[in-house]
Amino acid sequence: MVNEERTARLTILIDPRKKAVFERLCAEEDQTPSQVVRRLIREYIEQRLGRPWKPGETVEQTLREQR
Repeated sequence: MVNEERTARLTILIDPRKKAVFERLCAEEDQTPSQVVRRLIREYIEQRLGRPWKPGETVEQTLREQR
């Protein structure tokens, strides 16, 4: 399996109460919020592509195969 680079930052604004609940639920699963968000993003990509995402693919390769 190709290691994914983790050098890009995604900044989002959410309700502080929702953030607190999210962080608590992540902690209960012994996961960081970043781990959970990365998993959710990957699941979204794979749902939209209709296939597993390959971490080594470029954006162009990924989207070309979708069409």
